[in-house]
Amino acid sequence: MLDAVYPETPTLEEPGPPPAGGPADPRFLISDLCQFLEGYLSQEQVAEVYRAYLFGAEAHEGQNRLSGEPYIFHPVAVARILAGMRMDHQCLMAAILHDVIEDTETAKDQLEQEFGADIAELVDGVSKLTKIKSRSKAEAQAENFRKMMLAMTRDIRVIMIKLADRLHNMRTLGVMGPNKARRIARETLDIYAPIANRLGINSIRHELEELGMAAHWPWRYRILRSALRKRRGNRKEVVSNIEGVLRSRLQQEGFDGEVYGREKHVYSIYRKMLEKKQSLSELADVYAFRIIVDSVDTCYRVLGVVHNLYRPVPGKFKDYIAIPKANGYQSLHTVLFGPHGIPIEIQVRTREMHRVAEEGIAAHWQYKDTGGALTPDAAADWLRNLLEVQKDSGNSLEFLEHVKVDLFPDEVYVFTPRGQIFVLPKGATVIDFAYAIHSDVGNQCVAARVERRLAPLRSQLRNGQTVEIITKPDNRPNPAWLDFVVTGKARATIRSYLKRLEHEEAVELGRRLLERELESLDRRLDSVTEDERSALLHHVGLTEFDRLLEQIGLGNRMAKLVARMLVSTDEERGHEGESAGALTIKGTEGMVVSFAKCCGPIPGDPVVAIFSPGRGLVVHHHDCPNLGDFRRQGQSWLDVQWAEDVAGEFSTAIRVDAGNQRGMLATIASLIAEEGSNIEDVRSEERDGLSTSLRFVVSVRNRKHLASILRRLKNVPFVLRINRVIG
Repeated sequence: MLDAVYPETPTLEEPGPPPAGGPADPRFLISDLCQFLEGYLSQEQVAEVYRAYLFGAEAHEGQNRLSGEPYIFHPVAVARILAGMRMDHQCLMAAILHDVIEDTETAKDQLEQEFGADIAELVDGVSKLTKIKSRSKAEAQAENFRKMMLAMTRDIRVIMIKLADRLHNMRTLGVMGPNKARRIARETLDIYAPIANRLGINSIRHELEELGMAAHWPWRYRILRSALRKRRGNRKEVVSNIEGVLRSRLQQEGFDGEVYGREKHVYSIYRKMLEKKQSLSELADVYAFRIIVDSVDTCYRVLGVVHNLYRPVPGKFKDYIAIPKANGYQSLHTVLFGPHGIPIEIQVRTREMHRVAEEGIAAHWQYKDTGGALTPDAAADWLRNLLEVQKDSGNSLEFLEHVKVDLFPDEVYVFTPRGQIFVLPKGATVIDFAYAIHSDVGNQCVAARVERRLAPLRSQLRNGQTVEIITKPDNRPNPAWLDFVVTGKARATIRSYLKRLEHEEAVELGRRLLERELESLDRRLDSVTEDERSALLHHVGLTEFDRLLEQIGLGNRMAKLVARMLVSTDEERGHEGESAGALTIKGTEGMVVSFAKCCGPIPGDPVVAIFSPGRGLVVHHHDCPNLGDFRRQGQSWLDVQWAEDVAGEFSTAIRVDAGNQRGMLATIASLIAEEGSNIEDVRSEERDGLSTSLRFVVSVRNRKHLASILRRLKNVPFVLRINRVIG
């Protein structure tokens, strides 16, 4: 197998062709790969790569790809892509072996014995979970993605292998059926190209985007590429002339720099057309040039030279050297008015910055025997953030959702009062910033100052703002925050906290409901023995007693039935027909006890509670007209009563019929506010042209507080009628 020919891959800098068929010529031998590796690896390391090739070739013997070529061509192609980024020999060995666990009889233990633990872990990190018992294909894919991302946080080479694997699969996608090709292309555009961007590997990102668009929208790609070729024919001379002018001016000023005119990628132009809602002819014909010099100081001096050569466009200068992008990218960006008013985009960077821009995290690799790697701070922060998101995500689908949010970060740069920079996605709010600092800061956030002024928590942040977060130790996240946060970390942490809080509240409510039923059977919960609890848990198929209490609190199990399971048959018969006393409502039960909006029960009202599976108890006014159906289902509702010391405020509705006159609504609202109540909603309906019916939803402490409001409004001369609305 050593002399098996292998299709040469296109250079990473070139946009990949549309996946119309098999691999492109020319072909090269596996010995050519080894010869290439000798340029930066030792002879011993190259020999190890060759040994991995022999092992992989034997393991995949007899297997062919859909194109008909031997399967070993694919792993070697993946290694070839990684060799182009000068990855270490262990990464190349794992790339050649990356499918042996998944697609052959080879076990992880066998790989570990043959090549060591590091390579076995790398191969296992890339391998799919083939024995997942998932409810759906989407869940299985999400679980595989989660496994890969967690392996990446331990060793970044896992994602490097996966990106190279996906790139070669995209280059040879033409043999797939159209539906499968579109699904793979969509996944590539949604996940893998953004990951490459997040890690700063622009060479792979651009090709994945081009190939993804060509497979997912083949007609759009071909038409747009054809139109661009026609335009390109008219501007080659313009690009060449501007290149010459830039080189000449740099030489006059004594700078040794490389100048390149570059073509915009089809996919990036397509995205710009969508974002700006413009046709190709309407887009400004921007000419892009890159100037590469030897030092950071020279970058700024060259910037001055080009600004003297052509007039800069106001507001179009960006300094990504002083403040790098989230993926570690550094460069100076400026847009100039070129010849005949043509806009010119210029990037100025050092050679090292250019290498990082193309290879991203791979440019920071350390070739040591330990196989370790130094990652850019931004990438390391993202990996740490992934671990926190994973910890707070309930399942793989939720984790995938959160990661997707973080993969599209049009960056906003904001500062703490001490000058620390945080990079957030476009549209990020004060709450997102608080969670970016620390999960506890986000959970305890009560207010914020933006540029020293108090700002709402949902305020969207802009570049350069200084934000100060005000916290309170006993504060907790508000479920409403999920409506406006945009970062995956904030969303995952809030959801996790609320689930934990709901679990604790449900357990407490379930305990109270079960104790109430047991008392009617002359038993106490604390007198139930461990053997009795274990027998009950075995009977209901649970392992934890708190989980049983949670199900009772959420209304998924009836406390009365569970109580009867806990007592003996004789005791149960002796108390047959007795019912437990009413459950006491304190108003502090949290999310597992809610109050019906249809009737707005308040402390002092006669009330009943309905079991709502998954939500817990929903408290209704005893006279609520919606209770009719529930009364016929005795096991679904129970009597409740208010505690003597009810805390908090409760919403209820009142209707005010008033004569039409100027300032009517303002007068009524003012009186309600003077009584210490807040208006949550107001609706009006004109009746006969002389009067208006107003429906207010107000917050009150109890019936006494409501009565005080009603008395105050009755004394208003133009108020004709007032009453409380129930149902």
